[in-house]
Amino acid sequence: MVARKISDPSGCRRSKKRKLKTQRGEILKKRNATKEGISPLIEKYWFQRYNLFSKYDEGIKMDEGGWFSVTPEEIAISHAGRCGNGAVIDCFSGVGGNAIQFAKMCHHVVAIDNNPERVALAMNNAKVYGVEDYIDFVVGDFFQLAPSLKGDVLFLAPPWGCPSYKNLQTFTLDLLKPMDGYTIFQFAQMITPNIIMFLPRNVDLKQVEELSWLSSPPLDLEIEENYVQNKLKGVTAYFGGAATAQPRPS
Repeated sequence: MVARKISDPSGCRRSKKRKLKTQRGEILKKRNATKEGISPLIEKYWFQRYNLFSKYDEGIKMDEGGWFSVTPEEIAISHAGRCGNGAVIDCFSGVGGNAIQFAKMCHHVVAIDNNPERVALAMNNAKVYGVEDYIDFVVGDFFQLAPSLKGDVLFLAPPWGCPSYKNLQTFTLDLLKPMDGYTIFQFAQMITPNIIMFLPRNVDLKQVEELSWLSSPPLDLEIEENYVQNKLKGVTAYFGGAATAQPRPS
């Protein structure tokens, strides 16, 4: 007589049910993304939409570039908490993720972008959050406007290029758009030494430190790693007064 060992069939069934439930959830997500006209290229960003805008379902509007470039809301809130009570200039404001959080902290914000369609999206998104009256939206080129701008804190989140930047072992400042990081930073210093710069998670930190030496005397510098749901999303460099400011509660 041969003894047979019988495994727990109920446990096996539960495992299969969990797997099927997960698969159904993924299929449903993809169907919803398709309904919203989300392309496969930005589908993974759409799945994270509530990390980008907690009020996404209340009328937030995005374009393809916005999906790639908008700062996750949790990080934008952290940035806003380091700006004191003055006027903030958001030099590459995109669809408004950072500008909205600056405005929610009762800062006066100047939000600049050279794409009029994207500025229109940012205006819409600011209305969703009820802060449109705190933001002056400007369609223009930051580098042309810099000599005439005045502000207490300047926020730089220049385009990092296409999402393939993640495949680089080290992201160097010359890869920033539309000019290299050193040039962008020099333009920023024309306005204020209190600068916040949001950069890729794989940025060359030695180069970031070099930026502080572009001033005489060198600027104070604090470098912060930014996580969302335990995943490293970027690095923020705080210069000048922004480096020594005490974070304000959101």
